[in-house]
Amino acid sequence: MTTASELSYSHGASAQPLLGETIGANLHRMATRYPASEAVVDVPTGRRWTYEQLDGDTDSLAAGLMTLGIANGDRVGIWAPNCAEWVLLQYATAKIGAILVNINPAYRSHELGYVLQQSGIRMLVSAESFRTSDYRAMVDEVSGELPDLEKVIYLGTVDWDGLLVTGIAAGADALVARAATLAFDDPINIQYTSGTTGFPKGATLSHHNILNNAFFIGEGCRYTEADRVCIPVPFYHCFGMVLGNLACTTHGACIVIPAPGFEPAATLAAVQGEKCTSLYGVPTMFIAELGLADFASYDLSSLRTGIMAGSPCPVEVMKRVLSEMHMPEVEIAYGMTETSPVSTQTGADDDMERRVSTVGRVHPHVEIKVIDPETGLVQPRGSHGELCTRGYSVMLGYWNEPDKTAEAIDAGRWMHTGDLAVMDEAGYLNIVGRIKDMVIRGGENVYPREVEEFLYTHPDIEDVQVIGVPDARYGEELCAWVKLRSGSALDAEQVRVFCTGKIAHYKIPRYVRVTDEFPMTVTGKVQKFKMREVSITELGLEHAAATKTA
Repeated sequence: MTTASELSYSHGASAQPLLGETIGANLHRMATRYPASEAVVDVPTGRRWTYEQLDGDTDSLAAGLMTLGIANGDRVGIWAPNCAEWVLLQYATAKIGAILVNINPAYRSHELGYVLQQSGIRMLVSAESFRTSDYRAMVDEVSGELPDLEKVIYLGTVDWDGLLVTGIAAGADALVARAATLAFDDPINIQYTSGTTGFPKGATLSHHNILNNAFFIGEGCRYTEADRVCIPVPFYHCFGMVLGNLACTTHGACIVIPAPGFEPAATLAAVQGEKCTSLYGVPTMFIAELGLADFASYDLSSLRTGIMAGSPCPVEVMKRVLSEMHMPEVEIAYGMTETSPVSTQTGADDDMERRVSTVGRVHPHVEIKVIDPETGLVQPRGSHGELCTRGYSVMLGYWNEPDKTAEAIDAGRWMHTGDLAVMDEAGYLNIVGRIKDMVIRGGENVYPREVEEFLYTHPDIEDVQVIGVPDARYGEELCAWVKLRSGSALDAEQVRVFCTGKIAHYKIPRYVRVTDEFPMTVTGKVQKFKMREVSITELGLEHAAATKTA
């Protein structure tokens, strides 16, 4: 019989208590403690906020939102690249109990319309444009079909500037009264995760979820008010707004925004110019930074730590980050949006082997277990199984989708991740695969079913299956196997043209294989693993596959 200590179960027992407060209360407490410390630096615009100024401006913005009638529980969307205004809105909505809905800046009209409608967004705050995206045009395209959407405010316009002015004039009394009605278990954020059934699901998170997860992430990184964190990862994702913004403000550290979107040179310039002590990124970001022709010219000696997450980290990349980027305490974190997001994290003192072959040990106040997917029983240590996690960090549920919530969170409040994992004798976790067929492309999670549902709308496609194939740069790329309608012809470029402007760029298949049939089991189930094997051979990706496996 397997004893309890030999089972793949671990509990993050901690003498450090959870924070029992709202996000707004926590920010005000930090501003009182560190009023003159820098809280936000927006490098592209040169603007800076101390903690006292950040607390004051978010109070004004919160009051301004209240004058527009935004009530506790109303959904306010944010569709913009990284900027100081994103940060201000994150905290302002929390201060009045409005639910911030994060919208991916890469979304196109098809995805935008769905998210606005599904979450019932009452007010949208949006950039006017970003890179090749005309946000105004896309909002105009879908807004006629959204009865809940009452107001759109564009950043950089008099409407946005007027919110702060209106809030200042409104005074603090109403805001104080609103804050007194808020509870830390209230929903405060909706983040959309790519759906396995065709559409994204809105993971609904509370103050308690993300404030505490951020606090313990920061504790793991040993953050203090002296730290300055360079955040090139997107704010719309948990990596940016929780591991980034909230981990900083729960410790009095400084949020440094290097650019609206990821630019390797701008990132290293921000580290150098602002003397950052911590740098974030998915592995592809670090690879791009290390690959700059003038990489050696940047002074990165101020760096101490950072977080690499989003996809597996190649050993050689981690070695170079530790040595050439002066990040001896860089850490790996694992999680999912539905768990706020981090469930495990390596430690600053973990050796190289632990950092590159595992995703660390369980977070404080969190439980994890590895189970047999068929029986639900906990596996012995060293055995493969599905990773489940439980604790304060598990989401409230998927917005307005109780059935989908029940599929993900069982009666014991365990979140079933769909990831296959192994726990070793010391409690370190290794992610070895996925039960779900999710593809991770450059840190972006893509569920093939969502892409398939969209490609089904192409008039020439009769049937389609989407898989992930290895890629040396992004980790994985999408490959679509398509069956065409009689008399039709289609190539990869035509598929890409059909997708462009309608779905995010990272969801567009790089490869397209026209076929008459899919590999099937005797019971009629598609064998995606066989499709992947064939594609790897046909596309000559054996080397990339070996590299990824290693």
